[in-house]
Amino acid sequence: MTDIDSDPESTETDSDTDTTTTETVPGDTDTLLVSSLAESTGKTAITLALARLARSAGDSVGYMKPKGTRLQSNVGKTLDEDPLLARELLELEAEIHDLEPVVYSPTFIEQVIRGREDPDDLRERVREAFETLAADHDRLFVEGGGRYDIGQIVDLTDADIAALFDARVLLVASYEIPADIDDVLAAADQFGDRLAGVVFNDVPDAAYDQLETDVVPFLEGQGMPVHGVLPSERELSGVTVANLADELGATMLVDEGQDSYVERFSVGAMGADSALRRFRRTKDAAVITGGDRAEIHTAALEAPGIRCLILTGGHRPPGTILGQASEKGVPILSVQTDTLATVERAEDVIRSGRTRDAETVDRMEQLLSDHAAVDEIL
Repeated sequence: MTDIDSDPESTETDSDTDTTTTETVPGDTDTLLVSSLAESTGKTAITLALARLARSAGDSVGYMKPKGTRLQSNVGKTLDEDPLLARELLELEAEIHDLEPVVYSPTFIEQVIRGREDPDDLRERVREAFETLAADHDRLFVEGGGRYDIGQIVDLTDADIAALFDARVLLVASYEIPADIDDVLAAADQFGDRLAGVVFNDVPDAAYDQLETDVVPFLEGQGMPVHGVLPSERELSGVTVANLADELGATMLVDEGQDSYVERFSVGAMGADSALRRFRRTKDAAVITGGDRAEIHTAALEAPGIRCLILTGGHRPPGTILGQASEKGVPILSVQTDTLATVERAEDVIRSGRTRDAETVDRMEQLLSDHAAVDEIL
């Protein structure tokens, strides 16, 4: 971790993993950093929902994402979309360069490796942005990077930022099996005493009872408060076919069933028999395959868990396929891109597109109110 000695006022953070003397930003603003174990755990929605709940309780709230990781483009000085949404939903007047002082793009990382970005300068930039924002608000909600450990290359992991801002940390985690708790404990070690608690989000029905009955008491016995267990909801864990078509720039060849939700993808690159067996084992899926693979189209339409077909290469399927899809209420989308590029783009939409709008934040506010100890978090 980088030491900054420009200010004589510094505090020392003690944890199992970090005893470095680190300067913290002075001030009376209560700061909560919302971090996560992995991307796409609902961190953005939870951060903005908490901010709005605090604002509805009478607090003046601000927002900041020190490392912009959800970029509109992977090239150059691009912007993260989350601060743009935060500025709109929280009615903030702050400048984007303060809301997002570091754009953590692939180009930026290359510049760091080549020695063209100085960690001390970056840290100072982040500190100045924080001071600007904190001066105007009672509470500041800081959103971490895509994962809690992103930023190590410039000493700006979420743990580093929490120490710099003297912030409490709320960790957002997913849960499916008991082994997932190893990751929670590893993150807790990084944050040390700054960890204020954990919220489990998007917990499937099959894992919910075990998490509440066994895992939560275990973690709390380890001194780690669990502030909420939020159940999985289809509206927050997938995208509609209509939204997917918009994001992909697809032409809708069959539009029946476009309100169906897609949560995953299956690539139709095998023989028809193998494809049918595979498709029957999945649910709420879109099949991505070449527009000239009529045997794959037929197999997909016979599987009950397939919600749509995405046909690549700009090829139009036979009329019999379109008619069968229309009868079954399975939409067919057509894109000009090849299968690999389409899969990559579709996965990006599923990972990030489902939690970035006002309606989702509204729903997350309700979930937190119903299933989390909001007062304790705040």
